[in-house]
Amino acid sequence: MSSEEAFIGSIDQGTTSTRFIIYDRNSRAIGSHQVEFTQFCPEAGWVEHDPMEILESVRVCIAKALDKATVDGHNVDKGLKAIGLTNQRETTLVWSKSTGRPLYNAIVWMDARTSSICRRLEKDLPGGRTHFVESCGLPISTYFSALKLLWLLENVDQVRDAVKAGDALFGTVDTWLIWNLTGGVEGGVHVTDVSNASRTMLMNLKTLEWDTSTLETLGIPIEILPKIVSNSEVIGDIAKGWPITGVPIAGCLGDQHAAMVGQACRKGQAKSTYGTGAFILLNTGEEVIKSSHGLLSTVAFKLGPAAPANYALEGSIAIAGAAVQWLRDSLGIIRSASEVEELALQVESTGGVYFVPAFNGLFAPWWRDDARGVCIGITRFTNRAHIARAVLESMCFQVKDVLDSMHKDSGEVKNEEGEFLLRVDGGATVNNLLMQIQADLLGSPVVRPADIETTALGAAYAAGLAVGVWTEEQIFSSGEKIKNATIFKPVLAEEVRQKKVESWCKAVSRTFDLADLSH
Repeated sequence: MSSEEAFIGSIDQGTTSTRFIIYDRNSRAIGSHQVEFTQFCPEAGWVEHDPMEILESVRVCIAKALDKATVDGHNVDKGLKAIGLTNQRETTLVWSKSTGRPLYNAIVWMDARTSSICRRLEKDLPGGRTHFVESCGLPISTYFSALKLLWLLENVDQVRDAVKAGDALFGTVDTWLIWNLTGGVEGGVHVTDVSNASRTMLMNLKTLEWDTSTLETLGIPIEILPKIVSNSEVIGDIAKGWPITGVPIAGCLGDQHAAMVGQACRKGQAKSTYGTGAFILLNTGEEVIKSSHGLLSTVAFKLGPAAPANYALEGSIAIAGAAVQWLRDSLGIIRSASEVEELALQVESTGGVYFVPAFNGLFAPWWRDDARGVCIGITRFTNRAHIARAVLESMCFQVKDVLDSMHKDSGEVKNEEGEFLLRVDGGATVNNLLMQIQADLLGSPVVRPADIETTALGAAYAAGLAVGVWTEEQIFSSGEKIKNATIFKPVLAEEVRQKKVESWCKAVSRTFDLADLSH
């Protein structure tokens, strides 16, 4: 493509906020806007979003980001070549094909209402919790979309009736947004991409198609499912009624997969994204590696209809940044999330306090939905700074647990220099203390890129690749990226590290089998 101005827009629809970022040809952000939206918790362990509010947040972000870029003198109207989209994964929606209205709120990935359905399936199916692992790489867990869809089919009359009448469409957030952006009831495109599909429990990892035997086992009609596409191809044009029209949507990835592309993770490279939860993915190349240590096998990305799929091992941590929000909103220990670093720096250590944020159970590598949060080692000496520091440490310990499992599953992961580098991104990585604790507990360097919003950038790359703004080589030239990065090196003595890790494992074991305390 010639050197005329070219811009790529990126919709990043996350768990607590939506943003739209516009990038220029040099992958610099030239305009962005972010909006938080409502979290509904109708019962303990339930988390929902209003799908219409999510649509509205996307509309507002696009309009405001365009305004900002235009005010700064960029001719975005003329130069916008494509839109990429990335989203919170597993969050489940069913809506009416004829009215375009949601038939229930979106059930969010961390929602735990399906635990009784999980127990039932584990009991009824051969292999129990691992029954579907062979086909989809995922254990039976409240985390994945298929179980949330079953709950809707079993508990919401409107959903059941619409499915019977052939009027229901199922999708994750990407599917809902693309369907609406491309025209909705007037002929919206009903698709999902391989990375989001790989998190439903319904897609076969090898064929990258819906798995018919799984659908039969669960009684889910294939007619309500979207078509599966690659992460980088032109899906459809944005319809009238949106702030930008006629621009192609050309890239779509689940947020963690987008961050892998944004971080240029080739085979053997890992990244950790610190958001509401924390998500660690290791690119395993073109082979699916089965985990025997509590990790998920998933699609990393497939950058084009004819491109090979890269796979990944993933460890998902339910509560990371959300624990800091809890300090702010529920305990009132801090007024804003950014204060946590300053507070934690008031003490040298946690004073023997360990905090495990198993608010809705624990994900990888434990997979215990009967776990609940604990804070142990409290003495008369403990103050709020110790607790703040223990909350930061809890994020880093959880990431370490996942990386240890990855090393066990795939052999030691090292770069050319023979050391392991963890690439990090996401909002919480602005916290230097958090990053230093992470390096100390891992005993290996942590690399933070100059632009920590790599999720939005990854979606922009996928879209730009599809319309010829960037080549794959430009996207994956990682040497360039590390040049401007901040590297945190471990300074903690090995024996101190070992002792802390042992204490952490003791604290985790205390969280098990506590779910019935809350009733």
